[in-house]
Amino acid sequence: MSPRSPSVNEELRRKSRERILQATVELVDTRGYEATTLGDIAERAGSARGLISYYFPGKRQLLQSAVHRLMHLTLEGALERPPRTDDGHERMARAIDAILGLAAERPTLMRTHMAGILQAEGFVQCPEQQRLAFLLRDTVTRYGSEDVDTDYPLLRALLMGAVVAVLLPGAQMPLARLRSELFHRYGLDWEAGAPPDGGPPDGTPSLRPSAGRHVPGRPDRSVQSSKSK
Repeated sequence: MSPRSPSVNEELRRKSRERILQATVELVDTRGYEATTLGDIAERAGSARGLISYYFPGKRQLLQSAVHRLMHLTLEGALERPPRTDDGHERMARAIDAILGLAAERPTLMRTHMAGILQAEGFVQCPEQQRLAFLLRDTVTRYGSEDVDTDYPLLRALLMGAVVAVLLPGAQMPLARLRSELFHRYGLDWEAGAPPDGGPPDGTPSLRPSAGRHVPGRPDRSVQSSKSK
């Protein structure tokens, strides 16, 4: 039997790494972080325990990479779902809904992820995090930002803050209210993206896209002008 080519070996390593990441998401989501061991993850992924240590320096870094992969795939699916669009406002709406949706659908996983980010290690600079960052930067660019290096970190911070607000034990904020605030900030119509049932919360505006085209981090002139009347 001839030895495998480098390209075949690379594909096998990629698939093995993805199985480990997927197994991590599934187990932590159902059992919690402390109750999930690296041995459990290896068994679920069908991989050797030592292979996890080869790819990842520790369990916390593994979890961050796994959640960043989930966020990347979820965001990519939302941005590219039919009907596909290049409209920057619609893509911004889809991005916001995708990230907020993960907080609502996988609270245990996302709460554990956010807790890990707030520890000393901070963000793990891994391929999964870089893919997620690329999609969010591209969203900000298509939205019309004139300063992506400023507006992308702001969007990331706003989304992280909203996720924490959805998940904060004992003081959770309603997802619809947080969505409404983010949509208002970015001048997005409530019906854009994947709106939840029930319409916007009472007392919050429902802007049409044409009425609120402002760039993140800059004043919304449509809101200012309405207040001055």
